[in-house]
Amino acid sequence: MKVDVILGLQWGDEGKGKIVDYLAKDYDLVARFQGGPNAGHTLKFDGLKFVLHTVPSGIFRPHLTNLIGNGVVIDPITLEKEIEGLKAVNVDYKDRLLVSKKAHLILPTHRSLDAASEAAKGKEKIGSTLRGIGPTYMDKTGRNGLRVGDILLDNFEEKYNALKEKHLGLLKLYPESNFDLEGEEKKWFESLKTLRSLKQVDGEYFINNALKSGKKILAEGAQGSMLDIDFGTYPFVTSSNTVTAGVCIGLGIAPSKIGEVIGISKAYCTRVGAGPFPTELHDEMGDFLRKEGMEFGATTGRPRRCGWIDLVQLRYTIMLNGVTQLVVTKIDVLNNFSEIKASTNYLSEGKKINQLPYDLSNVSVDPVYKSYEGWNKSLDGITEYDEMPSTLKAYIDELEKELEVPVTIVSTGPERQELVMKGVAI
Repeated sequence: MKVDVILGLQWGDEGKGKIVDYLAKDYDLVARFQGGPNAGHTLKFDGLKFVLHTVPSGIFRPHLTNLIGNGVVIDPITLEKEIEGLKAVNVDYKDRLLVSKKAHLILPTHRSLDAASEAAKGKEKIGSTLRGIGPTYMDKTGRNGLRVGDILLDNFEEKYNALKEKHLGLLKLYPESNFDLEGEEKKWFESLKTLRSLKQVDGEYFINNALKSGKKILAEGAQGSMLDIDFGTYPFVTSSNTVTAGVCIGLGIAPSKIGEVIGISKAYCTRVGAGPFPTELHDEMGDFLRKEGMEFGATTGRPRRCGWIDLVQLRYTIMLNGVTQLVVTKIDVLNNFSEIKASTNYLSEGKKINQLPYDLSNVSVDPVYKSYEGWNKSLDGITEYDEMPSTLKAYIDELEKELEVPVTIVSTGPERQELVMKGVAI
């Protein structure tokens, strides 16, 4: 058996949670492989809305096991709130939500450091979600972080206090803030009761044994490929590897165990926070996209920057990830456009290019657009691809041609059932 992968191809917010939730019915195990509570995967069904930050999006499928992998960083307070939300709707998670012992913990002082560091950058700030993600990964690579497995050790508090003192020393480099460390620390230690109640596993052995026994596994990514620490728009990136290669490190599987790679792209493009965005629209069209798509962050609530789809950028992330299938989400947001645009190339220093520059943060590029006819029609009630407007199908055909990857699913609305299958997704 192989591990299939679902990940975002843009700057996050592509609609991964809904797609994972839909496809999960055909799997035995869903595993998150990186990121932390800076992720916000939104799911809508049965008239309810759920936003998951740490728990895998397969948790609402009653037959599924869900694993929080070692590549994830966990804030026990956030995790406790998510679990309380599951309890409120009677989701039986106890025997189906597992946590890798090697996943690292976000401490209250990590969040304090994150806020202080971002504030000190002033105009150069990167748009951090202030969830403590960056400082936690820094401690991980600095080899003094705390892991989930440590909370069961006799000397856990000693290890906690040593790391806390290090952080307090670093905080002296920044102006004082109003972060309530004592109050947050109290909540943090109380939330450890919930974390201790979950089943801890050696994630790498667990997932490889599951593969050997014939279990079907779906790996769920967070954020988007353009936020990858190595290949994203550095330094305006997250602190983990969001591309397919991160699955191997974040779950403990060999590259040869990767199966289908399902890449998700919106029918347009968005970005939260600072950083380069070549196709961003600063006009009424951008405002209209934001309004139609209800583009506000699920984690931060911040309004998202909006623009046309960027095929130069998508070719790049499709190449990096080895994408075998493409899912196009939020196509319904374009229902009321008479004309749709896509950037097929860039102009840089008077030359047409079709590759991302080394440093998009410091190189100015102008997108070269191609126009497509809109369909000006609601997609409500459409369940078969053949029922879609001819202009929409022509647009999808063009995307397949430009990106050289088959589109297998088109999302026509926020609800679980608002998906149209164009091909075989798994």
